[in-house]
Amino acid sequence: MSTARVLADLTVAIHIAALLYIGFGGFLAWRWPKSILVHIFFAVWGVAVNVFPIQCPLTALEDYFRSLQGLGPLPGGFNAYYLYGTVIPRSLLPMVAVTALAIVVFSYVGAWIRYKHRDAAPAHRVHHA
Repeated sequence: MSTARVLADLTVAIHIAALLYIGFGGFLAWRWPKSILVHIFFAVWGVAVNVFPIQCPLTALEDYFRSLQGLGPLPGGFNAYYLYGTVIPRSLLPMVAVTALAIVVFSYVGAWIRYKHRDAAPAHRVHHA
């Protein structure tokens, strides 16, 4: 297996991890509130590359490694090539989008509630005799 193939496969794995983070990373803020800032960046980026004609840098990187193997760019981009019509039936894409948005909103609401109540928990006091 060529180095370019290994690097392309590694890029796919990182891309999948990034997509999972975009979907579920907001829940990390329940434990680490400041991580929400990183998640907001990824979430906005994820929406932007799907709404506007902006190429995701991970897709560009995979296309580069594909070109080193003599292959063309991913037809339609990462999501269209790997997910739509294979993992996610195209007929379910609107429901998947609404569900993904609901998960992110739920994670943010939960993070906000936990953040607001972090100081409300009774502190354990040490009594000195």
